Amino acid sequence: MRRTVFFISDGTAITTETVGHSLLTQFPGVTFRQFRIPFVDNPEKARDAVARINRACAEDGAPAIVFISIIDDRTRSLFSGSRGITLDLFADFLNTLEKALDVGRQSSVGRAHGVANSDRYEDRMEATNYALTHDDGISLSYTNADLILVGISRTGKTPTCLYMALHFGVKAANYPLTDKDLEQQHLPAHLRPHRAKTVGLMIDADRLAQIRETRRPGSPYASLKQCHWEVDAAESLLRAEGIEVFPTTHSSIEEIASRILVHLGMQREMY
Repeated sequence: MRRTVFFISDGTAITTETVGHSLLTQFPGVTFRQFRIPFVDNPEKARDAVARINRACAEDGAPAIVFISIIDDRTRSLFSGSRGITLDLFADFLNTLEKALDVGRQSSVGRAHGVANSDRYEDRMEATNYALTHDDGISLSYTNADLILVGISRTGKTPTCLYMALHFGVKAANYPLTDKDLEQQHLPAHLRPHRAKTVGLMIDADRLAQIRETRRPGSPYASLKQCHWEVDAAESLLRAEGIEVFPTTHSSIEEIASRILVHLGMQREMY
């Protein structure tokens, strides 16, 4: 079975797609062809979007699933005339919240991903710059780090650091365990003072070999023997040092980041 899905918003559509995708994952037997249409902030754009929805319905021979989050009543109402099945992510929730809070809404487009709070935005940018300048052991000064990720090469340290910086404003550094570190079986001197905010990332050796083979085909770096040695040595080192380890083989970056923040007791609001 294949169905077409649209995520439509008067803003970036990031929130709409995130919520919609979470719901769609509950139906693994269906193949979804997904389209995001952002910045539908006037009736003309809405009519264009409705035309795309109707074409998709005709192609599939079944109604498209349409997730929308649009503030303007006139623009939003146009989607009721489409051939798709519309799920309005704002209407029901906002009406319920108004009753619960006994306060009327102040409708504004793009607040979820805008720069309404310049201080919080600057925090995110500063954290992102920090992650980039402290990536892969570029800088070994960790005094201002909120946390430090350690692990062998290609375990997901860099994307996890950037995700936490962009979404939580966390200053995350990462350090790649070298062959020397693995042979000596202890944390390097520059990490020891920061042990309390250090966590490890680990991956299955077979999966690691696949990833490395894509990066450097046929190299000793990507060999299964080398990967098994590094994984075993890293696990032994981190266990001996009392460093909490998070597996990344079957986990998304979002899940890894959330588990790390919970472990370190870092309650951060998502941007």
